Amino acid sequence: MRLRPKDVQRMLRSMGVKLKELDASEVLITLRDGSKIRIVDPQVMVTQVGAQEVYQVTGKVELIEAEQEVYTPSEEDIELVASQAGVDKERAKRALIETKGDLAEAIMRLMEEGA
Repeated sequence: MRLRPKDVQRMLRSMGVKLKELDASEVLITLRDGSKIRIVDPQVMVTQVGAQEVYQVTGKVELIEAEQEVYTPSEEDIELVASQAGVDKERAKRALIETKGDLAEAIMRLMEEGA
């Protein structure tokens, strides 16, 4: 016996399950690492059982890589590291960029290089 979609929806409703389709143009999911999953022209179905909602998304998937932030040290930090480590400002700046702004680590690295 074949069930028609309307019959399936009626049976699900009788069990307390509600289905609806959302009219979405895209779905964007942001991951913890900053990258994103973009789903274009999706078909989005929402299944509601009691207070719970379940979203089912299908469509064309694109992965968007996380943007890498570029650290630029302040002039004040460069001067501080240069004076503490006894190096020129250019070396201090490079060390700050390599350590992503960790002043203590930059100074320690420079001092170890000079030793």
